[in-house]
Amino acid sequence: MKNYISKLAIVGVAVSAMTIGANVTSTSTAHAAGTNTISNLKSVTKKAYVRKSATGWTYNINTANKTFNWGKKTHYLKNYPNTTWYVTKSMKVTTSKNTTGTFYYVTNSKKTVNGWIWSGYLKAKSTKTFANVYATAKKYLGTRYIYGGTTPYGFDCSGYTQYVYKKSIKKNLARTAQAQYNSTSKVSSSKVQKGDLVYFGASKRSISHVGIYIGNGNMIDSQNNGVVIEKVNAPWWNKVGYSRPANLA
Repeated sequence: MKNYISKLAIVGVAVSAMTIGANVTSTSTAHAAGTNTISNLKSVTKKAYVRKSATGWTYNINTANKTFNWGKKTHYLKNYPNTTWYVTKSMKVTTSKNTTGTFYYVTNSKKTVNGWIWSGYLKAKSTKTFANVYATAKKYLGTRYIYGGTTPYGFDCSGYTQYVYKKSIKKNLARTAQAQYNSTSKVSSSKVQKGDLVYFGASKRSISHVGIYIGNGNMIDSQNNGVVIEKVNAPWWNKVGYSRPANLA
């Protein structure tokens, strides 16, 4: 009888040890899976980004708690080659491996895709775009022509191009049409792009007019009738050539 009781006691101790071991193993496994710590969570001024790498993923992260485990990947950047991502929040994440990185909360323009993503997968979207130049240029359609004019009160041709580039992409151009031609990189008619400047006059050394090329053979410029959109190859202009004052996206 004593031997039987002793055997039961031994079995009971073994079972208890197995249970404790199981709990330790379970706890260790959960820890190994990774607990990541959130710090410096804050809202930031909305800014536009584009992808820097096509390999990144977004995650749904519950920021209500200070710690989290990586959940399911949600959106793969490779599937969004031309998407503009708007960042509105940021946070620091220290991983279970003791590495720290900045994460952004991003949303696409239609607000149909969002999530948290490592900042290294993104880069700030360039503001030097033709869209910005053209949006500024169109604001002044109909503005009257004034010889020597450099403000929305009235523009001459080079005063207009100078003003538009400065306001839209903070690009400083020379004051006169001739000086703008002389100080910018020349491009051929076959390689002209939207946003390039187009020049007119008697020759390369006698430039008398300049406009902004907007595509399809058209330009926007300030001439005797004010700021207008017209054909580059109009009969009243003698085209001399094109230049590229800035590389526009």
